[in-house]
Amino acid sequence: MEIKDFLIKAKKATYANANVEKVAASRRGSNDYEYSDNEMIYHDTYFGGTNFIGEEVVYEGSSEKPIWGMNYYGVTLDQNLSEEAMDKALRPALMKVGEDDDILPVRGPRRFVNDNYEYTFNVGGDLEHFDGVEEIRKDGVLIYRLRCTGGKII
Repeated sequence: MEIKDFLIKAKKATYANANVEKVAASRRGSNDYEYSDNEMIYHDTYFGGTNFIGEEVVYEGSSEKPIWGMNYYGVTLDQNLSEEAMDKALRPALMKVGEDDDILPVRGPRRFVNDNYEYTFNVGGDLEHFDGVEEIRKDGVLIYRLRCTGGKII
């Protein structure tokens, strides 16, 4: 399986899916998700709530050697919004990962509207090296921004 297809499956089977449970914390205070098939293992770990930082890593097979990774930092600009409210705006967009053929499947689609929330994701590069910015607007007002960067690990 190619990394692109694996990432789409892994992302839909972890944080983006509100029904999936976290795995045991890998570090003090972390929130962790994991997905695997016979060929690769995906691990997402993050810290925080409305402002958060984290990383995703893909391992090949049962190897301890990572082959791909992404770091991210997200900020909720409207501090009146709870983590739960942000999850309701963000998770449905992230479940759309891979639906736009012209955008890397590292977060969500290029654009997604859900009620009065508008999600956008702009990313440059390829799966070997990329940088992206994810934003959510509520009623046209910017309320959240995430920056991510990542790529192939050798």
